[in-house]
Amino acid sequence: MTSPTTTLDLVDTDPAELAVDALVIGVYSQDGTADQTTADGSSGTTPALLLATGAESIAVAFEGRLTQTLALLGATGSPGEVVKLATLGTIGPPLLVAIGLGPEPAGAAPAPETLRRATGAAVRALAGTARVALALPVPDDADGPAALRAVAEGALLGSYRFAGYKTRPQPGRRRPVASVSVHVTDAADPAAQAEVARAGAVCAAVAASRDWVNAAPNELRPPEFADAVRAAATAAGLTVQVLDEAALAAGGYGGILAVGGGSAAPPRLVIISYTPEDVAGAGTQSGQDPESGSGRPRIALVGKGITFDTGGVSIKPAQGMWEMKSDMAGAAAVGAAMLAIAVLKPAVPVTAYLPMAENMPSGTAYRPGDVVTMFNGKRVEVLNTDAEGRMVLGDAMARACADGCDYLLETSTLTGGQVVALGKRIAGVMGTAELCARVQASGDAVGEPAWPMPLPDDVRKGMESDVADISQVNASMDRAGHMLQGGVFLREFVSDDVAWAHIDVAGPSFHSGEPTGYWSKGGTGVPVRTLVHLVEDIAANG
Repeated sequence: MTSPTTTLDLVDTDPAELAVDALVIGVYSQDGTADQTTADGSSGTTPALLLATGAESIAVAFEGRLTQTLALLGATGSPGEVVKLATLGTIGPPLLVAIGLGPEPAGAAPAPETLRRATGAAVRALAGTARVALALPVPDDADGPAALRAVAEGALLGSYRFAGYKTRPQPGRRRPVASVSVHVTDAADPAAQAEVARAGAVCAAVAASRDWVNAAPNELRPPEFADAVRAAATAAGLTVQVLDEAALAAGGYGGILAVGGGSAAPPRLVIISYTPEDVAGAGTQSGQDPESGSGRPRIALVGKGITFDTGGVSIKPAQGMWEMKSDMAGAAAVGAAMLAIAVLKPAVPVTAYLPMAENMPSGTAYRPGDVVTMFNGKRVEVLNTDAEGRMVLGDAMARACADGCDYLLETSTLTGGQVVALGKRIAGVMGTAELCARVQASGDAVGEPAWPMPLPDDVRKGMESDVADISQVNASMDRAGHMLQGGVFLREFVSDDVAWAHIDVAGPSFHSGEPTGYWSKGGTGVPVRTLVHLVEDIAANG
């Protein structure tokens, strides 16, 4: 099942003369109002608007009356507001769309996230339109690349729509925009072309992540999920290994096997490897192990892949349980990030580990009171089978450290405590302080905010077990600091010499409300763009 795709290119023709079906411009809100004379001669006021850069020729064509007209149609310039106007031959495109950008910025362009969300809203509002052009503020200066990247990503992410399972066309359901052209000063500029290519690769990865998260859980159980990821990664030129239940048993992956034991669909561990071409070649020629990266930092990505979470024996309430099909969003994001990495080719080796299981109640399910031996030999006392994510992640993180890595980035829909503490837009990040700060910086750069959280010693003390090395949750079943409990548990499976970060995306990875900005309903693809940005940052700066 493949979601519809939107193509993206650059143009430098006068926007007023473009042969497209709709043209999008930006408008800023301003304090105060403007005088307005109505058709009957009476006077009044309308919100004061200011056209953003990119709309100059459009303003000339409308003889300076465009802002008044937009205000009469209700435009205020508030962020993400969409107002449509039939041009009636005034310019080439028959439809003009004004997208609100908020107050005029101090610089030449709004903040990238403002542009990204506004573009996403505009392109989504134009569903059913074949060709759309964007004449938004993309300055020809140092801020230009970030603005162009934001506009390109907003257009592609905003046009996303899950193909779904409907057997007949639905009234009023319009197809996504087929093609988007972004107006820039020089469409042939290699740097601008590179930004568009990068946006295409990253947004295709986000779409793959969203598709996997949105899939029905009966269609994407662990074996099917593993097959889907393997097919996509192999097609991208990546090396893939899939461990089935027999290989997991032989390898000592007790956490993955315990969680997956209650399901008729057995668990899997998918391992995806990317090695830069120059590193692989140098390793082959010099006799070095190419996986060592010839001294370059090695990155491990780990993502939780619980394809459906009933809670197991500690079963969840029925209300809202259907959303637990998204409990594999971490694995979806990591697998998708590897697809983008294969295209972008950063100069660092990256290996991804995707533990996949279905947490079901049955006669073979693991139980509260069980003691499970993990991949690294540690024994865990199970107190709540609904805290299953940390079990599969512990095995995968220990395997990543055993294989060798310098940085370990793990992401998962781990705890409801993340949503309680930080809401549905901001991820929680725990681990090595310096790496957590880099995760936060990357998240800020791409519009996927994260906030560092502590790992207090008293939380670890509360997870002491009378019979094993550690309890899976607080031994008193106290949910205070629940998000922190997850991070403290995962720390047990990271080698002391590895910088690591746990990114809890329980809220940001799935959007249950109406579409907003470049987020559609359902899977969001968070934190694919953060992971890709961070891998590129490590490749560039170590």
